Amino acid sequence: MPTPARTTSRAYVAWAVGLLAYTVAVFHRSSLGVAAVDAQERFSAGASAVSLFLVLQLAVYAGLQVPVGVALDRFGSRRMILAGALTMAAGQLALALAVDVPTAVAARVLVGAGDAMTFISVLRVVSLWFPGRTVPLVTQLTGILGQLGSVVAAYPLVALLHGTSWEATFLGAAATGVLVAVLVLVALRDSPAGDTRAPAVGLAAVRRGLVDTWREPGTRLGLYTHLVTQFSGTVFALLWGYPFLVVGQGLTPGTAAALLTLLVVVGMGVGPLLGRLCGRWPLRRSVLVFAILAATVTVWTVVLLWPGPAPLALLVALAVVLGTNGPGSMIGFDYARTENPVERLGSATGVVNVGGFVASLLTILAIGVVLDLRTPGASADYDLAAFRAAFAVQYVFWAIGLVGVLRHRRQLRARLARDGIVLAPLHTAVRARLRGSSAYR
Repeated sequence: MPTPARTTSRAYVAWAVGLLAYTVAVFHRSSLGVAAVDAQERFSAGASAVSLFLVLQLAVYAGLQVPVGVALDRFGSRRMILAGALTMAAGQLALALAVDVPTAVAARVLVGAGDAMTFISVLRVVSLWFPGRTVPLVTQLTGILGQLGSVVAAYPLVALLHGTSWEATFLGAAATGVLVAVLVLVALRDSPAGDTRAPAVGLAAVRRGLVDTWREPGTRLGLYTHLVTQFSGTVFALLWGYPFLVVGQGLTPGTAAALLTLLVVVGMGVGPLLGRLCGRWPLRRSVLVFAILAATVTVWTVVLLWPGPAPLALLVALAVVLGTNGPGSMIGFDYARTENPVERLGSATGVVNVGGFVASLLTILAIGVVLDLRTPGASADYDLAAFRAAFAVQYVFWAIGLVGVLRHRRQLRARLARDGIVLAPLHTAVRARLRGSSAYR
């Protein structure tokens, strides 16, 4: 299916509905984290049990990406976003009524499953409604604006929780999901041309489609791009950044919170810039990936090797660099979009989305294990040396991601060369761009 020649008002309507659905999904995703203390009291559970909710939710999200991608190609974005909204609403309803840990875990599994259906479905809406050069920018804006859901979870939801009750708060969250489902049903369409669903096929055809998706070098390049750029910022913002800053570095809670806020603000500013650069330089996207990776590894290395607690200026630099990680990971989805036909777009996007979340999940678990090994007994008073050893596990995943990006970039460029597209050196391409001529031949 050809991409639209221009952006229409209907495209913005479709995007706005999809963006709202994703924002509410982020709200559902973040809702239990901000209510963790209340959850411990309600379920008579320790911190480890509450952290299990997060780990399982992430595991379900990552594990469902490929199956959801296959279903997305078959059923289209509208049906998948609708199913995701209703599944998350059911999870929040179950959490509102839960009085024990197993029920609460099952509720968060439902939230993770519905969340898994949403983001890649919205990206498919963007790819089919917007012109090709505009897609990277709108994709970045989708990821950035969707994070407003976590702001709603952090403030209005907490206020409602403390002003009413657990049941009323999460019943309200469930009702929000139902309202989004109604809006999607009424106002969202898959593409300007209407239904873009693939015909029903058997399991053998599904397997062949997945094999073709995986064999595409652009899909694997997208996966490793997402992996190598996303996990460090996600791990820091989602779980281990605050303890590292307060317990390990000795910052006040207010200063640590300010640094985590700075991370989010930087991402909001960097995302549109990366989107425009990807649209303008579609064959040079890996340069941005390498720049983000190099900056992340360099600043982390300085922080971890610094004798004693790092100065505040260095920790500010760390927050700024980690703020580029989320927008950088979105480049992986652009590889999936440009290197796969539309009938495989959902499965390719799902494959890419596995990379960063699996790496994040494994890093979260590995950091916890190293901290426990370095701190004997049941005490959670980790020292700076323990945090340094724990965060060093990131180098393993950076190495895996870098090797993957280099390998599959080489394969993709070899295929482009067979098609007659040979990239000039970067400095030559920049001079050619400034002169208005082609950056490749």
